[in-house]
Amino acid sequence: MISKSCLIHHPDTADAATKALYIGVKAQYQQGNLTLRYELQGDIDKVLIPEPQQASMAGELWQHTCFEAFIAVVEEAPYHEFNFSPSSQWAAYAFDDYRAKKAWQANHAPAIHFARSDHHLVLTAVINEADLPDNPLNQPYRLGLTAVLETKAGELSYWALFHPSGKPDFHHRNGFTLSLNLA
Repeated sequence: MISKSCLIHHPDTADAATKALYIGVKAQYQQGNLTLRYELQGDIDKVLIPEPQQASMAGELWQHTCFEAFIAVVEEAPYHEFNFSPSSQWAAYAFDDYRAKKAWQANHAPAIHFARSDHHLVLTAVINEADLPDNPLNQPYRLGLTAVLETKAGELSYWALFHPSGKPDFHHRNGFTLSLNLA
């Protein structure tokens, strides 16, 4: 199953050049893996892209340019959060309910592939099925796909499939709008 959409900037985004960017997203579940593709297009010269380094787990990636996925089984409270940096750093968290973090560690490092040209950036992340939320009945997943873009001036913009009212809040379940069936 493949699901596609695009991310929209938060209404508080002020920078016209940042608002003119486009971020397309695609999610595909196949052969026990969830593949996420984020495609940033436009004048990306003003976006601060972290330098590539050896793949590793790291915290607080959302303070810089990164792409994120919030994944839950439909109608269930627990969810997982994944952060993917163009640097190849990543993070994974589990929650019992809204922002109620629990002890958990991913079994497999996600495979992150990154490519960039003058007006185009693609980040692909592959998450192993073992690291998705428990789903013994093979129910559809609900995904909140998001991005944080940092400009070279140090400003952050927040992108999501949907922004609930108020400040940016990627954990808000109303933002988990992309459905992905396993069949």
